[in-house]
Amino acid sequence: MTETPEQKARRDIDAKLIASGWLVQDRDDLDLTAGRGIAVREFLMKPGFGFADYLLYLDRKAVGAVEAKAGGTLTGVEAQSAKYAAGLPDNLPAHRRPLPFLFESNGAVTFFTNGLDPKPRSRKVFSFARPETLAEWATQPAQLRARLKALSPLEEAGLWKVQKQAITSLETSLAKADSRALIQMATGSGKTFTAVNEAYRLLRFGGAKRILFLVDRGNLGKQTEDEFANFTPPDDTRKFPALYTVQRLKSNSINPAAKVVITTVQRLYSMLKGDTDFDNENEEGSSFDTAKPWKGEPPDVVYNAGIAPEFFDFVIVDECHRSIYELWAQVLLYFDAFLIGLTATPAGRTIGFFNKNLVMQYGHDEAVADGVNVDFDVWRIRTQITESGATILAAPTDVYVDKRHKMTRAERLEKLQQDLTYTANELDRDIVAEDQIRTVIREFRDKVIPQAFPGRREAPKTLIFAKDDSHADDIVRMVRDEFGEKNEFCEKITYRTGFTRIAKKVTNDDGTESETTEWVKTTSLTPDEILANFRNSYFPRIAVTVDMISTGTDVKPIECVFFMRNVKSAGFFEQMKGRGVRVISPDKLKVVTPSARAKERFIIVDAVGVCEQDKTDCHTLNRKPSATLSELLEYVGQGGTDTDALTTLAGRLARLQCELAPAQLSELRDLAGGKQLPDLSADLLQACDADAQIEAAQQTFGTSKPTPEQIAQATDQLAQQAVTPLLKAALRRRILEMRAQNEQTIDRHTIDAVTFSDFDASAVEKARSKVKDFRAWIAANRDQLTALQVLYSGTKPLKLSLKDLRQLRDALAAPPLAVSPMQLWRAFAIVESAKVADAAPGVTRPGEQLADLVSLVRHAIAPTVPLEPYAAEVRSRFVEWMRQKREAATTFTTEQHEWLNRIAEHIATSLAVDPAAFQDGWFGQQGGYGRAFKLFGDKLQPLLAELNERLAA
Repeated sequence: MTETPEQKARRDIDAKLIASGWLVQDRDDLDLTAGRGIAVREFLMKPGFGFADYLLYLDRKAVGAVEAKAGGTLTGVEAQSAKYAAGLPDNLPAHRRPLPFLFESNGAVTFFTNGLDPKPRSRKVFSFARPETLAEWATQPAQLRARLKALSPLEEAGLWKVQKQAITSLETSLAKADSRALIQMATGSGKTFTAVNEAYRLLRFGGAKRILFLVDRGNLGKQTEDEFANFTPPDDTRKFPALYTVQRLKSNSINPAAKVVITTVQRLYSMLKGDTDFDNENEEGSSFDTAKPWKGEPPDVVYNAGIAPEFFDFVIVDECHRSIYELWAQVLLYFDAFLIGLTATPAGRTIGFFNKNLVMQYGHDEAVADGVNVDFDVWRIRTQITESGATILAAPTDVYVDKRHKMTRAERLEKLQQDLTYTANELDRDIVAEDQIRTVIREFRDKVIPQAFPGRREAPKTLIFAKDDSHADDIVRMVRDEFGEKNEFCEKITYRTGFTRIAKKVTNDDGTESETTEWVKTTSLTPDEILANFRNSYFPRIAVTVDMISTGTDVKPIECVFFMRNVKSAGFFEQMKGRGVRVISPDKLKVVTPSARAKERFIIVDAVGVCEQDKTDCHTLNRKPSATLSELLEYVGQGGTDTDALTTLAGRLARLQCELAPAQLSELRDLAGGKQLPDLSADLLQACDADAQIEAAQQTFGTSKPTPEQIAQATDQLAQQAVTPLLKAALRRRILEMRAQNEQTIDRHTIDAVTFSDFDASAVEKARSKVKDFRAWIAANRDQLTALQVLYSGTKPLKLSLKDLRQLRDALAAPPLAVSPMQLWRAFAIVESAKVADAAPGVTRPGEQLADLVSLVRHAIAPTVPLEPYAAEVRSRFVEWMRQKREAATTFTTEQHEWLNRIAEHIATSLAVDPAAFQDGWFGQQGGYGRAFKLFGDKLQPLLAELNERLAA
């Protein structure tokens, strides 16, 4: 007999109740001694209230009810279950009246209403709450949502304004029982610290049972664990772990005593499936780069009694903009918990997932204004080949081109049979134009560094993004050649580098410290350890990377982010760009970059037009006609079994069978447990074949007409069997390495040329706005500040003190301008380069001396006046004064001449000189005012007055 929709719903509901720990009984067979939780079918309520589809007994007392529906929407059904809540016969025992816990379900979808909440509101849940959970809730004096409305006032000590606002706004949202909330805080503003503060408050004052902190990479989990370990709450002297157990999962087992559980979404999914083991390597890769949502249904999450949906009260999702959370959204939705997202760069889909409940919005612009991030300028480099490609002519004489093996780098010559034309998109993948790379690197060396970082004696810490490992190798070699530096100067840092150099400080027997170097295999290191040298040591100056783009590990000394690869995802680009925004103190910066004075901004060097192209909000395979082999393997390796993915992967593996050598195929067979590539392809295709799926269901369930549910179960089994060999990271890695062993053509014939190299339009517009705002500000404040009053009056000699200039500098640094003299000087140099003088070699950078404010304000008032450092103006006036003295037959001894030079230098930095200035510095070392009087006699005072008047004009 065909099953009716109502029968199917009841069967599915029974299964869900049983999985959730309830014993399902008919009313006639009721036995309250059979277990703690009993679900009684068709229970007769008191007159006028009909039959409850299921009455829930807990410890022999009624506690709730289930309203069952035969498919369709459940909207409006709450009224029926609410009727059951009030309809329990008066002579039967109940934990509370009316019955507090009500469910509505059609077997596929279940809603739950907690009648003990301040404002009972139904919410979708994965399954029924377990009996022990309802027992706990029934005895609580106040439910979680009630406790969230009465949290203790926030103790603001140790928090800055953005963190206070984030916590306050989040708790306002939680008090309204909003199930999802999104916090956007710029890189470096303390998202994790904010989350740890909130976790403490939820445990301490909200009575939270357990909190899940979810990340998508192992190194982020370690950083989060460290943040918890170092946190001291404002109302206790003990560290967080001394008060509440914090567990970062390293195995598929949760400590029952843990109050905070930190894990990756990959491991959590493995645990929900019931896996006892998980390959730790799957937690270290960059899932953001490769894990993509696929068309069709993602892998199912099934009920796990050991980690019930109500196991966590709160789930904090770190870096929730990453596409992996879109792919594995069902992992998040499994839990009946408040979802709190943390991100610096929310995409549209991220905001949508969190119900547009953006409780905190603190972006890069605000962070720059607050000094949390540094701003950036873009320097654009264009060359003929990067814009248009090139053609290698095969005639009139024999032309040979080099062919290079990507993996071994071995080269051979091949005669060109016909003209070879390639486009810019083929560069560095199929075609390597060596002079194109060399031209870009040379332009960076000769123009970008001197102009963007004047006065530097070493290259700024620079991170170059390459297209792939082969491209990275070419860049590393060219950088070393063009800069004429040793190997340590430029290094490749990727997961596949092989070995990396780790510098460690050791304590010697005599108590002194020294540095030792170890070479460690990168696969045994975390991303943070791989980047340690780049962050903490002088070398390397330049790092080239492919796959360490969004690691979550910070390298604060980076002052230059160099794009030699393109990217179309807005979120991806923001992550890459974010490597340079971190603030670092001048002292710490000088440890690795000695000639740097401060990091006030960073430079994006754009050699491919990445800053000029439109970008999508997400980085998904659905937007591409085909996926790369790397993306397919990563998707399957993380449990994905969508039909489109498996079919495409089967075809790629079959194609690879024809490309690899017998020894390579043998190696892959061993890694795949004896299966050849054709076997893997066949298994994948069979898992996607409808007839094979039906046949498998027939065999599994012993029926000629399996139900759709049985077919779905058999299909999942086929898919799991097919992808099992590919779940091993070692096999996936070797497939990709072998696939990379094809040849590139090396173009050593075409000579490239720079067509454009300067700050790009956005940097110019930003500078123009800064100059305009500065001119408007000084005009509006000309009567409020002494320095502006004097400079606007134009009186000479200049009657200003350093105190007046400090007051002006501090006013400029405050909102709304929030700008330094050096930043203003750079803006004028970009907008009015013809009127801005270059700094003399070896002197301080323009705008660095306080006295340069005089030049800046004068030029802003009168744009026709050239902008040059105040010291240069003073030096010019001094040279002219000395010339006039010579014409007047006034001579000075060598020692007098030295003193006059020093006096001029003092005026250049201090605006004036007086007798008190002779007590310190060079003057004091030479004998002070007494020595000066001995040299110049009674002419000293008139001489000082004359120099003040002539030089400080």
